[in-house]
Amino acid sequence: MEYADELKKMGYRIVGRHSAVKTCHWCKASLAEGRTCYKQKFYGIQSHRCMQMTPSIYCMQRCLFCWRPYKYEQAMPEEWDEPEDIINGSIDAQRKLLEGYYGNPNADKKKLDEAMNPNQVAISLAGEPTTYPKISELIQAFHKRDFTTFLVTNGLLPEALEKMTMPTQLYVSLDAPNEAAHKRLNVPLWKDSWERLNKTLELLPSLDTRTCIRITLVKGWNDTEPEAYAKLLEKSGADFIEVKAYMLVGASRERLRIENMPRHAEVKAFAESITQHLRGYDVVNESEQSRVVLLTNHAKPALIG
Repeated sequence: MEYADELKKMGYRIVGRHSAVKTCHWCKASLAEGRTCYKQKFYGIQSHRCMQMTPSIYCMQRCLFCWRPYKYEQAMPEEWDEPEDIINGSIDAQRKLLEGYYGNPNADKKKLDEAMNPNQVAISLAGEPTTYPKISELIQAFHKRDFTTFLVTNGLLPEALEKMTMPTQLYVSLDAPNEAAHKRLNVPLWKDSWERLNKTLELLPSLDTRTCIRITLVKGWNDTEPEAYAKLLEKSGADFIEVKAYMLVGASRERLRIENMPRHAEVKAFAESITQHLRGYDVVNESEQSRVVLLTNHAKPALIG
């Protein structure tokens, strides 16, 4: 399959019919260099024990900043794999991707042994995970294995989120201050995508989990109208807001330029400009190496870690 071959060259491993795993940069950096992901700093997860995967390669958007190669996009399968098979296959793929580090003299062998038994999963690698019809069963199965679960969604399936078993933390991507910018940058395949995303934002306060809005800031594309972002964010009532710089990686290099990658100072300035229009949120943390800034909702104190 051409799509699978292309993803494999990029470091992905296909699991079953429609899932995939790719070892995160920060997992490897933690093992060999002692450097960790901002999620460890912000939320207390261990980078070397985090597994990055998706149960569905299919997506209904073609975001310009995404690292996926769209030309090999595949349709949703007629038959879906079982959650336990996906988890077992994902862990096996993660182990195979990391086993070479036993030959790396710089690798922390204690951490590497622990990495072979991940306990945190980022369900966010590629595609849209809520298109997997057994997403609730997948989250439940991870939780039975004592995993924490961070799921990232583009928010276009509010009907799935409404009845879904909640992960430890639910991320919703909000990458535009208005519908026109959303269509230019996210390039949705569905005509009602903006309405669907707004329904998801309105749904978030009723969900029994930690919630986070992720804004991927692309310089020259969506780094304007902080007051419009504030209005959208206000109705979400999210526990956290992450404003993160677009990074020039993967297939996004075919669509954007290095000039579209904001500096950390620019990301922080934009995050602070949002707080000027959004009551109850303040900048509470940042990671300069990842170019990300964290805002917290003081009306909903949330356990971090």
